[in-house]
Amino acid sequence: MPFASLAAALHGEQDVPPGPVLPLCVVVPCYNEAEGLPATLRALAEQTDTDFTLIVVDNGSTDASADVVRRFAHSDAPFPVHLLHEAQKGTGAASDTGMRHAISRGAQWIARTDADCLPHPEWVAKVRRAFVRDGLEFVAGRIVPRPDEGLSMRERLVLPVLIAIAERYGRFTRRGPQFRYPYFMAAGNNLAISASLYALAGGFPRTAIEEAHEDRVLSERVRTLTDRAAMRRDIVVYNSVRRVRAYGFVNVLRWYRNHGFRPAVVDVR
Repeated sequence: MPFASLAAALHGEQDVPPGPVLPLCVVVPCYNEAEGLPATLRALAEQTDTDFTLIVVDNGSTDASADVVRRFAHSDAPFPVHLLHEAQKGTGAASDTGMRHAISRGAQWIARTDADCLPHPEWVAKVRRAFVRDGLEFVAGRIVPRPDEGLSMRERLVLPVLIAIAERYGRFTRRGPQFRYPYFMAAGNNLAISASLYALAGGFPRTAIEEAHEDRVLSERVRTLTDRAAMRRDIVVYNSVRRVRAYGFVNVLRWYRNHGFRPAVVDVR
């Protein structure tokens, strides 16, 4: 099945305006984020570069997340907003639906962040620069703790260390002749990819996060296909610390390593 046809087959209910999308799209998977989603939407509206289409994929929310997106689209949004509804559980499934929708409507590049994150005001501008000026096909950015969640001094000190440990672990274990560039962490809340490379790589696996870390699967496929990829530490997204607070520092490392920790509740809210 052609990629565009597959994209249409994967979509559930859509609240989508007709017509093509802009060359750059931002995809945000969303599950029960009505309380925090307005801050993420504001951060996107306050980008220095708003020449993009926002695609929010509601992943079976039981709260008012979809209504939050609709209100934003009709009042505050400085860019086109598409709202999709993906019933299959999982950030992989939801993200893939959004990415394929963007590509089927003509997008050239797609960035992804999450509904509990705050992209830096120059996030989109710097993502675009990586593609247009530098000719990259895949780019990952830096994630730092959100400044608005009341971080303790301990959290401020420990969280960057956790991220550094995870990066070093990946560099040590994820090596081999099949890879065209050294490992770097490409977190799903701060990555971007060209449409052509996403199609070639097969996209995010349509899984729940309990089954596979979809960002890791995609980035490892990409490493076998191109060397036009880079980590750009000036492309910044502020990440929620709620999973750290729910799991604890050590268990977060175990969870992200290979699901060595299995929490009773994965979808922490």
